[in-house]
Amino acid sequence: MDTYDVVVVGARAAGAATAMLLARQGQRALLLDRGRYGTDTLSTHALMRGGVFLLSRWGLLDRVVNAGTPPVRHTRFDYGTDSVAVAIKPTLGVQALYAPRRTVLDPVLVDAAAAAGAEVRFGVAVTGLVRDDADRVVGVRVRERTGKTVAVRARLTVGADGIRSTVARAAGAATLRAGAGAGAVIYGYWSELPVNGYEWFYRPGYSAGMIPTNGGEVCVFAGVPAATLAAGARGDLGETYHRLLAAATGGADGRLAAARPPDRLRTWVGRPGFVRQARGAGWVLVGDAGSFLDPLSTHGITDALRDAEVLARGAANNLELYATERDRVTGPLFDAVERIARYGWDSDQIKRYLLDLSAAMSAELEVIANGYPTASADSARAASRLAPNLVYE
Repeated sequence: MDTYDVVVVGARAAGAATAMLLARQGQRALLLDRGRYGTDTLSTHALMRGGVFLLSRWGLLDRVVNAGTPPVRHTRFDYGTDSVAVAIKPTLGVQALYAPRRTVLDPVLVDAAAAAGAEVRFGVAVTGLVRDDADRVVGVRVRERTGKTVAVRARLTVGADGIRSTVARAAGAATLRAGAGAGAVIYGYWSELPVNGYEWFYRPGYSAGMIPTNGGEVCVFAGVPAATLAAGARGDLGETYHRLLAAATGGADGRLAAARPPDRLRTWVGRPGFVRQARGAGWVLVGDAGSFLDPLSTHGITDALRDAEVLARGAANNLELYATERDRVTGPLFDAVERIARYGWDSDQIKRYLLDLSAAMSAELEVIANGYPTASADSARAASRLAPNLVYE
């Protein structure tokens, strides 16, 4: 293998977006993933406003929409005794929210990275880091499908390889913050289920969500404290899932009984959130590799896209700036999600915690939108010269 400006480990949302943005700047980028192109992964799918705004800025939102991802124009919060409906007001050009399947979103980002000039390789596993005599990271060690191990040299190594990040472990990234709350989630895809945008349900000790996604399906999750599921509450998974949904939603006005339930269920057993050291000599972490929020936040994809944007904004040449910006935004989000993920709330408390989360997301959007000039015709044309196959609106 050759020498690159940047090697990005992990080709999901954070990694593919990072490789795309840096390649659009003219950097020679290599994007690696041990999995296969276009595969599914555990996800809550829901994009918050910051994530949709970035896809629009990058010229990719139309691809997500054209894949049949339904627009979300309302959000409803159901607390059992009362509910609140909120209309999604157009802001910064964002007309609606979206929740694409990962089999839609991830290929869109990978394809855009390749179109921008990044070299993309699937089916290769990163086994460690390469360091120079000064102990600076100068690349990665890669095991190819043939079993052959080679070294890839790069000025910057980006760990976008998830919560169990090989890059973070090999770099010795310290844990700066560790959460105590952890929620477990069971989810599946329902059909013939009428929903009015995102719907979130909260009862003491229980949560649920309905998230419209591709193919006319709705991702429906049921959440409880991780300790509850680990203590033997699972039993028969299907039976447990429906019991938890009933406790969290009260049957959702009979809609669940009339809809077609999923054929297959997926489970997240829960893990406390964390914030890791964002950077070191020659390396940086983005997405879940660097900071992880409980899935109850439904904020993971937006986190990933935000990190890519902040890093590519110029912080790739000033990693301390990236770390400062990331921590400034992540801190309030982490605090709000940590309180929610502990499940120690009553109906009045969860409303306050959700308001705190909303305020943190608004502050994040301000950083995303105002920290970097909105794409102009000139900047779009300049980017197009780096990625001639991409179309900017």
